[in-house]
Amino acid sequence: MILPVIMSGGSGSRLWPLSRALHPKQFLPLISENTLLQETINRLDSNCLDPIIICNNEHRFIVAEQLRQNNNKASSIILEPMGKNTAPAITLAALAALDNGDDPLLLVLAADHVIKNGQAFQQSITLASIFAEQGKLVTFGIVPTHAETGYGYIKQGSLLTSKTEQVNAESYTVANFVEKPNLATAQDYLATGEYLWNSGMFMFKASRYIEELKKYSPEILSICEDAFNIKTHDLDFTRISADIFEQCPEDSIDYAVMEHTEHAVVVPLDAEWSDVGSFSSLWEVSPKDEKGNVSQGDVISQSTTNCYINSQNRLVTTVGVDNLVIVETKDAILVANKDKVQEVKSIVNTLKAEERYEYKHQREVYRPWGKYDSLDLGTRDQVKRITVKPGAKLSVQMHHHRSEHWIVVSGTAKVTNGDKTFLMSENESTHIPLGQIHALENPGVLPLELIEVQTGSYLGEDDIVRFDDKYGRK
Repeated sequence: MILPVIMSGGSGSRLWPLSRALHPKQFLPLISENTLLQETINRLDSNCLDPIIICNNEHRFIVAEQLRQNNNKASSIILEPMGKNTAPAITLAALAALDNGDDPLLLVLAADHVIKNGQAFQQSITLASIFAEQGKLVTFGIVPTHAETGYGYIKQGSLLTSKTEQVNAESYTVANFVEKPNLATAQDYLATGEYLWNSGMFMFKASRYIEELKKYSPEILSICEDAFNIKTHDLDFTRISADIFEQCPEDSIDYAVMEHTEHAVVVPLDAEWSDVGSFSSLWEVSPKDEKGNVSQGDVISQSTTNCYINSQNRLVTTVGVDNLVIVETKDAILVANKDKVQEVKSIVNTLKAEERYEYKHQREVYRPWGKYDSLDLGTRDQVKRITVKPGAKLSVQMHHHRSEHWIVVSGTAKVTNGDKTFLMSENESTHIPLGQIHALENPGVLPLELIEVQTGSYLGEDDIVRFDDKYGRK
């Protein structure tokens, strides 16, 4: 019995401006029509149980919506009050698995990896399950294709051979984990053939992980147990105690357990894997034209080679350029040399330090009821295009600093404006005075689209006083 655990808490800052803090890369369709999270679920074997997904509170509705779009279910969506690295996150998943009275094999995966060879991936899982059933803690080591300085490495120990009717392949004890090397060291690792990239994927029995964690990092286990025991359920989500979890040490599973345990096994994985951690790695795994270009969206290129060009909204043209990354979104444009894309993170750090919204979210923002696109923003006015899903309803709310004017573009709106509730259809409008309690609902079967014009002294999203909300938001 294999229970997948999908960790979905990354920020993907090196893929800005596509990836933002509130809508990071695991929720983007970077390689196919599906998002990376959806692709991660799709590659699971049909014999696997419904996964546990671990994410932060701000991403919960995106996770739930992408599961719905993909016709998937999760056995649990655990919300981390704050990021504490992988060891506490996996501990929460293990406690949730054992809480049901079972002791499944946990297959720990990241939500933002690309794996093109699904058959090789499944064969590695089959091999890993043999050792995990024996009480081993298995990690998957990526067979390196080049001297990479951006990954940690795993040195193979003694050979372990497991021959069954299902699989005949090699695996190894773990000699040691090593940090990200410099180029010369990485080249030496590659030459020996004894080193694998550390993928951050694991398999073990839930109880065995807890046993080893108790031995080597008891404080993490104790705090996670206390936080998990005061859990609450909210719609599809499991919430743990934020006050207790905040005290938990921030540590990776490598440091907390895997580097100390005497029962670590590494299974080599050669499945065209990538963590798409930068635009250069995204370029590597994407289909290219005869000139080595990856072009997405409305792109026209002349005398252009080896570029990654992504247009989200408008025509992008290039002439006589090579080895560039060009990304256009509604609110930002990135132009970078493909060899320097690791430095994109410094741009994000600058945006964050200056408290600019571009680091946090796209101009188009997703909500549990739908989305909105901020079309224009002035000092005392803002224009939004709002899309409300069929059957969805915004919270009953009011604003202290702004009034609003709603114009229906398509669909049917059920509007509460003060003490009146009425329907509006295409080309009809209503005015919401400052301080007026109001609500918006889509009672129809088609998406509702409307234009909202805000005016006032303050137009921030935190000027919302909620009286009732079907999604449990405060």
